[in-house]
Amino acid sequence: MTKNKTLLIFLLAGVFVFIGQILADEKDPDYARHIRKLKTVIPDDDFTVILQKPFVVIGNESPNMVQYRAEKTVKWSVDKLKADYFKNDPCSIIDVWLFEGDSSYRKYAKEIFGDNPTTPFGYFSDEHNALVMNIATGGGTLVHEIVHPFIAANFPNCPAWFNEGLASLYEQSSERDGRIIGLTNWRLAGLQEKIKAGTLPSFEYLCKTTSREFYGGTAYSDNYAQARYLCYYLQEKGLLRKFYHEFAANCKADTTGYEILKKILKTDDMKQFQKDWQQRIMKLTFP
Repeated sequence: MTKNKTLLIFLLAGVFVFIGQILADEKDPDYARHIRKLKTVIPDDDFTVILQKPFVVIGNESPNMVQYRAEKTVKWSVDKLKADYFKNDPCSIIDVWLFEGDSSYRKYAKEIFGDNPTTPFGYFSDEHNALVMNIATGGGTLVHEIVHPFIAANFPNCPAWFNEGLASLYEQSSERDGRIIGLTNWRLAGLQEKIKAGTLPSFEYLCKTTSREFYGGTAYSDNYAQARYLCYYLQEKGLLRKFYHEFAANCKADTTGYEILKKILKTDDMKQFQKDWQQRIMKLTFP
């Protein structure tokens, strides 16, 4: 494999396109065809398109800012996540649409995809294989959504609780010793309220929720928070990567991850673990 280190800048139907170091391999024609198809849906000349494998980033901020986000958010998170968790790239090319503000986000979500967003932050469109982001709200949701296609490609039977727990962990992320880490975030306050009220379910219940149970009803935000801060605890104990790889390798034997969790934690007393975990969570702060 060879690298062409020339930076290529060209126009597609009036749309500014910047592509960085192109790998001269058999996959490039797929990306070239994909980018050519994009010109049929890109609405105007204000959009910049950047190839950032395995994604294509499209944004209507300034070209320099779109390039910055492609490199400092998309590439950074992909590189770090692959180093710790993921061997395989997503199975198909995914578009990352970065809209400069709420009005732009809602306008183009409707115009391009026929969607009326139910969240102010962003979402993944299965139908269009696209991440659709209001980037003015920050890059946290973008990193969250980037996790999901990698989970699908590497751990297709991952239950909702861990899929969302791991993705939510990186909504507020940084770097420690060259590795990506999750920081405390806005989900903490609601979780602490549930702990104070004594209404948080057991980890056995959380792990055994079906997708319908995890996402359904009024408790879904609590499920996200509990799953996130379980992942945060495992991270801080140096156990999260070990848990991911053991769970992914043995998910047929333990579809929920609960028994593997007990093994990683080296405990059979999960009631006591939850008490200890809750005490740690109550000591955390955000911001």
